[in-house]
Amino acid sequence: MMLRKVLIAGLILLGCSGSVVAQPLPGQQGPTAKLLEGSGLRLSTRRTEERFPDGNQLWKVELHRGEQLLASWDAASGIAERQTADRLWSPGNAAPLPAGDYILGPPEPWGDDLWFDLQPRFNTSRSALGIHRCYPGTGCICMPNRAEIEALAAWVNRGRLSRLRVVN
Repeated sequence: MMLRKVLIAGLILLGCSGSVVAQPLPGQQGPTAKLLEGSGLRLSTRRTEERFPDGNQLWKVELHRGEQLLASWDAASGIAERQTADRLWSPGNAAPLPAGDYILGPPEPWGDDLWFDLQPRFNTSRSALGIHRCYPGTGCICMPNRAEIEALAAWVNRGRLSRLRVVN
């Protein structure tokens, strides 16, 4: 009987398919009063080794407090063929957003969507940079999912986030 309970618990933990069921991150849907307590929130984005089904590079927009990952949202930056192009040069080379630190503006209405202005804190000829909902991206940070960009907007507003670091 005990072995049966252990096996059932294992199946529940793994899920019916035999793969591990990922637990949602605590801030994935947006901030809560408890998650807003304290300081040290930081927002970053990074290129991963993964790809979207159409071949575009998968980026992650991530929210941390210290070492704890609170939320992670899928994004794109630059088109698949231009991931290694000069990221500091402009105009219109379809390269990803350059690595470095940015001043992050609050979410603003942009047509039927949202726009977060990004001002580089380093020299570049790139301009009109931001985070917005689109796919694929041609140079900004493009988040294809409306619910995720709204969760990010809630974090930026309620968490008073004003910086973004593009890691790689």
